[in-house]
Amino acid sequence: MRFINPKTDYAFKKIFGSAESKNILISFLNALVYDGNPTIEDLEIIAPNLPPQLEGLKDTYLDVKARLNDGTLVIIEMQVLNVQSFGKRVLFNAAKTYAFQLQRGQGYRYLKPVIALTLTDFEMFPERDRLISRFIYKEKSEGWDYIDNDIELIFVELPKFTKELNQLETLTDKWIYFMKFARSLTEIPENMEEIVELQQAFEIANQAGLTLEELEELERREMFIYDQQGAIALGLEQGRQEGLEQGLEQGRQQGLEQGLEQGLEQGKRNVARNLLGQLNDEAIAQATGLSLEAIAALRQEMMND
Repeated sequence: MRFINPKTDYAFKKIFGSAESKNILISFLNALVYDGNPTIEDLEIIAPNLPPQLEGLKDTYLDVKARLNDGTLVIIEMQVLNVQSFGKRVLFNAAKTYAFQLQRGQGYRYLKPVIALTLTDFEMFPERDRLISRFIYKEKSEGWDYIDNDIELIFVELPKFTKELNQLETLTDKWIYFMKFARSLTEIPENMEEIVELQQAFEIANQAGLTLEELEELERREMFIYDQQGAIALGLEQGRQEGLEQGLEQGRQQGLEQGLEQGLEQGKRNVARNLLGQLNDEAIAQATGLSLEAIAALRQEMMND
């Protein structure tokens, strides 16, 4: 038995956002948003994309979106690549979801809370040890809550989860373990079999139930992610090495810092060149941190070569 990787957007939507996923999503959200307590009684899975309602505003595409029985909106995203300004994107998506609840002429009293649940396959806050981080509006000096605290950002950093299979105790532990390790499992672990929703998630993730077209699509997406991770890592390592060599040649601390900076910039350019044939300029800019003007210049260089 083999399972698809729930960290890819295609698999994540299939497991948590399909027509048969309602109970699975309720259990998943109770685990990650409400500390395993059976808080959510019911929800509706809705179309996750948020088309722009104003000219010039960005489209927003989320992995899964749901409306809880109390009206609260939950937007869920699984992010594998640590692209530039990702934190701003999370905030943008949450604010856009909150603002566009109202139709023309409706009063603000109709606004419902928004929870943005983001799972990352990288450390979003490397200086902190906390696995699940929650952010709300608070008074800056004294720390008391804003009167209408309707937007909450929740981050789950998968690399910080270090429990082994025999150490899983809570519903939260088991769902995070599923997200992080399902791809490497060959059977449903015994200590997860008593949770019906987890069993259902494993059944949907079972590759045996997928069509050939679905498997091919999933493989393409996984290969793309691996390629981008490799390209980014290689480019940054090349940049560090080039910067170190330049800095050592200059022989002074100032030269070392300048060389490292130049090398990192060259590394970003190397990554951008590798992505020119796969992504548009805006996506490359997010992934590398280069300006759109710099990427356009690289495209021109490629055309002239």
